[in-house]
Amino acid sequence: MSAIIPGIYRHYKGNLYEVIGVARHSETEEEQVVYRALYGNYGLWVRPSAMFAETVSLNGETLPRFCLIQAF
Repeated sequence: MSAIIPGIYRHYKGNLYEVIGVARHSETEEEQVVYRALYGNYGLWVRPSAMFAETVSLNGETLPRFCLIQAF
């Protein structure tokens, strides 16, 4: 995945999320993605950028963990 930009992303399990932006951890300065679930209670989440951008294996197929659907 290229740079993580604000927009709507689909998780490999099917749910949609709004990426608000990228932030830095206050202690480690590790880059984190700040995003909101677009279902349920619309929870706000953070995940390390490297993990957000990684691929996963599902039924023998390699997929992005999150796939950009619409950029803002």
